[in-house]
Amino acid sequence: MQAIILSAGRGSRLLPLTTDLPKCLLPVGLSSVLALQIDTLLNRGIEQITIVTGFNSHLVEEEVLSLRYGEKVRTLYNPFYQLADNLASCWMARQEMNNDFLLINGDTLFSLELLKKVLAAPPKNISVTIDQKEHYDGDDMKVSLSGYQLTAIGKTLLPQQTQGESIGMLRFMKNGPSIFKNELERLMRMEEGTKSWFLSAINGLALSGKVVDTTNIKGETWAELDTPEDYEICLDLFGGSQMQRKRLAAIK
Repeated sequence: MQAIILSAGRGSRLLPLTTDLPKCLLPVGLSSVLALQIDTLLNRGIEQITIVTGFNSHLVEEEVLSLRYGEKVRTLYNPFYQLADNLASCWMARQEMNNDFLLINGDTLFSLELLKKVLAAPPKNISVTIDQKEHYDGDDMKVSLSGYQLTAIGKTLLPQQTQGESIGMLRFMKNGPSIFKNELERLMRMEEGTKSWFLSAINGLALSGKVVDTTNIKGETWAELDTPEDYEICLDLFGGSQMQRKRLAAIK
């Protein structure tokens, strides 16, 4: 199993913290967002990790080199990061999608237990990792479900259409990589392709009748990093408490 981490963005909502520092390099406890992601993935047996970079990519490359991950972790620069959304980052990484892989937002932090559950789920072509809660806000990437299958995904879904939210982690197995790559190619040939999120490809597949499954990780620990308030949550969950000690113990 491989992993692709989309870390090209700057994180403008976190300014001034991200004036020069990509948000994937923001410190969290004894580590950084990116290093936490990589450590967790390698601990669960992920064989190869590709990080799609953009804003101040040299800093991300220096971080990876300094942590001495060797050939298991490499970077891929997206020169269009200022002009395009993360669908283009996926398109740039399409050559890394020939085998089973995880696709992860660069601002999603997750526990070892959560990742274990995602990897242990029954093999499906495409599986979107979701969580469920009582209320969803306008910034949540909401999902509509029919049983375990995803029927729509987007931030504008109405409350009555919403049965969960995507946490920014997807798993592609069997025919999933080729299905996803074909959809990327189709969307990137359209006028709005460069301005689209990669989850719009998943939404398009679901609406066209392709089966998109979900893995529910309700009760597991994760956080996303978009705002200063999110950063406080990330620090609380992953930045030096019991969760951080467990992580360090696991990778020693």
